[in-house]
Amino acid sequence: MIYGFHAVLGRLRRDPEGVFEVYLSSQRQDMRAREVVKLVESQGLRLIQAEGDRLDKMVGTRRHQGVVARIDGCQRELKLADILEGLEDGGEKALLLVLDGIQDPHNLGACLRVADAAGAHAVIAPKDRAVGLNATAAKVASGAADTVPYVTVTNLARALRELQEAGVWVVGADGEAAKTVFEVDQKGPVAWVLGSEGDGLRRLTRETCDELARIPMHGSVESLNVSVASGICLFEACRQRG
Repeated sequence: MIYGFHAVLGRLRRDPEGVFEVYLSSQRQDMRAREVVKLVESQGLRLIQAEGDRLDKMVGTRRHQGVVARIDGCQRELKLADILEGLEDGGEKALLLVLDGIQDPHNLGACLRVADAAGAHAVIAPKDRAVGLNATAAKVASGAADTVPYVTVTNLARALRELQEAGVWVVGADGEAAKTVFEVDQKGPVAWVLGSEGDGLRRLTRETCDELARIPMHGSVESLNVSVASGICLFEACRQRG
């Protein structure tokens, strides 16, 4: 299940084949609700009018905005090799975001949104010990869950080595690094690796990176939210690439 207007409308526009049915609150008669109805009818999908209480039970929250969709969860499963092959065919310089063990779906959703805004080609994360792309993450992403490929890998260190073999420079964000993010050359293919909310990068992940860099902190706080840190790193790459 995905919910919220951004998430549902995004899926209806980009992957209608993966939508089984859409539930819409009978109390929603506004412009966004009419847009949902129009897209559902144009795609020949099933639209079900539902009361708010039913939607609450379906997704376990009242923050669904009156719209829920039942989708094929397998539609977003991609392989790292597919991403690398697509970049090679398109002649583009890779810009990737790697998340090492993010646990909070709100943070994952925000990272996807940042990645979309920066034009990143994919977000990569381990299958285990990390939150999946669930309904909460999709809602927070505000449609970015359908525009940014989300790739899960069994072994993150192996995936980083695969990126390196493909010519991608792998940079880990580490608060103790000597070099700052603004001193890293990001004009070529680059993958930024950010760690979990509490522990940061795991040891093997840190050791696998080509280099480490830190975000210079000038105030009293010691760290930033992972999505904020992701934005700083990715947009510095955008700045350097002009």
